[in-house]
Parts: sequence; structure tokens; C-alpha cells
Amino acid sequence: MLKMKYLILYVSNLEQSLTFYTESLGLPIRGNHGTYVELDTGNTVLAMIERENVQELTGLTYKSTETSSQTFEIGFVTEDVHSTIEDLRKNGVTIIKEPITKPWGQTVAYVADPDGHYIEICSSMG
Repeated sequence: MLKMKYLILYVSNLEQSLTFYTESLGLPIRGNHGTYVELDTGNTVLAMIERENVQELTGLTYKSTETSSQTFEIGFVTEDVHSTIEDLRKNGVTIIKEPITKPWGQTVAYVADPDGHYIEICSSMG
């Protein structure tokens, strides 16, 4: 069985993204390896690397672009979505979707990181 251990974001500015994830979202650094940084999010590691360094790290051909393609989102679970969103707002994070309660009872809201990756802040499903 495969288990997801980490997710690597390709970012345009590592320092700006690191500030967002550590200061605005409050995630601790798990490992800083210069052009590649890992953050502790619990069971899954959230890592990031600047787009221009992807080929060096992976050995794969990567077409660097400043535009982002919204093909996924990152989800963070919290006990109090409304309070978390207010804390993020106070930290200068732009809220792109205010908290709402879905028909199945889950509360969700959305923010975006400096590269435009969607981040869902949500309550637990059960």
C-alpha cells in the first residue's frame, strides 16, 4: 500500500513562500537544505523548492513558468475554522473564500499562498 509522506511545491520565491508558511500559517521547519525546505505538518511533510532549482534536485526536465496551474489544493484541518481564518486575516493573509458550512456538516474556507496555490482550512470530517 502506498502512503503519502510528502508534497513538494514548486515556488517562484522560496523566501517569500517560507515566510508565508512559517509565519502566517505557523508551520515549523523540519529541515532546511538551502534550495529545498521541509515543513512539519504532522504525518505528511510539506516541502518546497524554487522552480528554477527543480531540474537540479530531480534530474528531470522541467519547464519553469511564472504562471500557476491550479491542479490541486492543500488541506489543513483545524478545530475552529472561523478562529483560524481570523488569525490568518490578522497576519495579513488574503482570504479568498470565507468559512461556510457544507451540507455534510464540514466547515471550509480558502486562502492562497504567494504562488496562488489554494489552501483549504477545514474542520474534521468526523
